Amino acid sequence: MVLAVVLHNIPEGMAVGVVYAGYISGSADITAGGALALSIGIAIQNFPEGAIISMQLYAAGKSKLRAFADGVLSGAVEPAAGLITVIAATVIVPAMPYLLSFAAGAMIYVVVEELIPEMAEGEHSHIGVLLFATGFTVMMALDVALG
Repeated sequence: MVLAVVLHNIPEGMAVGVVYAGYISGSADITAGGALALSIGIAIQNFPEGAIISMQLYAAGKSKLRAFADGVLSGAVEPAAGLITVIAATVIVPAMPYLLSFAAGAMIYVVVEELIPEMAEGEHSHIGVLLFATGFTVMMALDVALG
């Protein structure tokens, strides 16, 4: 699961890099505010991803500090991927749809294979299912509202 999240984070960082490369070049209608909004949005959604990694590692027996550090490090690939993308934007931009599809597929695989079955186990399995449905509903509402 750690590998899937890390692989998922690389194209996310590249997406931010593409936006900043477009802003820097001035060839696209990208504002500094738009680039910053994307960066903040991806940073916010990285908190639960890091928590997923940290909780799984802690449950597997790692110390709290090590599990936390590994959760943070799983997201450290994003700034590196973003920087590389800004530097090599002319080569990477045409491949972005495929890279983003790969990122989405990696996360969908992790959710379906690992998280949903674990969420449905135990005495209070309905709570996880309801929270999953609530999160999905909020995500879809934001997608429609924000375009």
